[in-house]
Amino acid sequence: MRRPGYRQPLKQQLGGVKAMFIRLSVAVIVVVICMFLLMSAMSSSNSNSSSAEINIEALWGTAASDGWRASSAPRSDWPPPASESNGYLRVRCNGGLNQQRSAICNAVLAARIMNATLVLPELDANSFWHDDSGFQGIYDVEHFIKTLKYDVRIVESIPETRKNGKVKKIKAKQIRPPRDAPISWYTTEALKTMKEHGAIYLTPFSHRLAEEIDYPEYQRLRCRVNYHALRFKPHIVELSQSIVNKLRSQGHFMTIHLRFEMDMLAFAGCFDIFSPEEQKILKKYRQENFAEKRLVYDERRAIGKCPLTPEEVGLILRAMGFDNSTRIYLAAGELFGGERFMKPFRSMFPRLENHSTVDTTGELGKNTMGLLGSAVDYMVCLLSDIFMPTYDGPSNFANNLLGHRLYYGFRTTIRPDRKALAPIFIDREKGHTAGFDEAVRRAMLKTNFGGPHKRISPESFYTNSWPECFCKKSAVNPADKCPPHDVVEILNSQMESEGISDFEASGSNLTSAVDK
Repeated sequence: MRRPGYRQPLKQQLGGVKAMFIRLSVAVIVVVICMFLLMSAMSSSNSNSSSAEINIEALWGTAASDGWRASSAPRSDWPPPASESNGYLRVRCNGGLNQQRSAICNAVLAARIMNATLVLPELDANSFWHDDSGFQGIYDVEHFIKTLKYDVRIVESIPETRKNGKVKKIKAKQIRPPRDAPISWYTTEALKTMKEHGAIYLTPFSHRLAEEIDYPEYQRLRCRVNYHALRFKPHIVELSQSIVNKLRSQGHFMTIHLRFEMDMLAFAGCFDIFSPEEQKILKKYRQENFAEKRLVYDERRAIGKCPLTPEEVGLILRAMGFDNSTRIYLAAGELFGGERFMKPFRSMFPRLENHSTVDTTGELGKNTMGLLGSAVDYMVCLLSDIFMPTYDGPSNFANNLLGHRLYYGFRTTIRPDRKALAPIFIDREKGHTAGFDEAVRRAMLKTNFGGPHKRISPESFYTNSWPECFCKKSAVNPADKCPPHDVVEILNSQMESEGISDFEASGSNLTSAVDK
């Protein structure tokens, strides 16, 4: 036991003070860290709150390019078509206008791969469009052939041959190519048959060549076809331009591809919002046109598989900050369900137009549902300030336009993320309206508004041809460097050295591909 009055040695007293100081220091550090974390959280919250605002004025311009520009001209050795080909390639492009457009690009590439002479592609006069305009009725044939002269030989029909004084017609051997066929199929099976018969006829020819090809020059050829060679006939371009001029005479305008038509609703299996009679029509259409599949509306809706309704489109735009003075051009077929679905949208955005209301010539009134109407809608959507597809899943029209607008100078697109928006709309329908606009803005801010971005499956090459069909003047990666401005002269000299003299040495279209 310690005696009364016993005092600890000085060393022990100092040790106690030191321990107490350490404990106090730790406590202070903990308080400081907590304060820092609290302030960071508050700062982050404020930052998120302020970032949930969308600059509408900026959207009326183009998206940031980060120094990229469109360029589909060759960047490596690209020999001209050989003086002798391996035979003739015929294709029948099935589907609507934009599915056919992709098929034409694939046909040109297939001809290049096989060193074949391409016969002007046939456009299917399908049962949906009831339109037999054909390639010559929609596209500028002379421009198409001339633009691609450095890539493939193109003829309007297989020529007749004379042998022993008799006229002989080459009969193309018909083949059904596999879906998304690899290049190897064309260089083996297809080429072997072509050499045996002198010509092959590939039908149907929708999605019959793999999209992802690990050779950038082939992908750039697709872009040359899609964005330079495929030009609508002059009267279609003029009609489209007159509509755009009329719309733009009152300022900015937006185009919306309102995909709320019977075929898409039947495909998606989203029936429950319709009347029993309408559901019967949709189910019948699905049974006749699509594979049997168990589809539950609530499940489809919850994961964003249903097309947006016109009202939902209006709510998105209003939440983003667009007001009722916004001028909107609707590119759409006949909306299923009629005016009752359009009424809420029209009440929010009354300044609505379509090609029938702005066409002063009356030409479209005769061909509203045909290839002409689709071609005009395509051009107006391409040239608009903002384009918004409401269902860009299997929609060739929307997907091709997204890719074309990207190539055309990163023009603004609004692409609703239906999966992210679905729970927000479902909550609203349950009466939880507080914070709805904020939630929509947050979801939309996570989307891309038309700038360069990496292509990730299932995004199509025709939807996003970056980086293959784009370049930078000052690129770190040599593969991204823009081609020389004398590319046309280089290609012309190659053609001359090969002894190919039946091509006109023009090349203005490839120059535009370089200088885009």
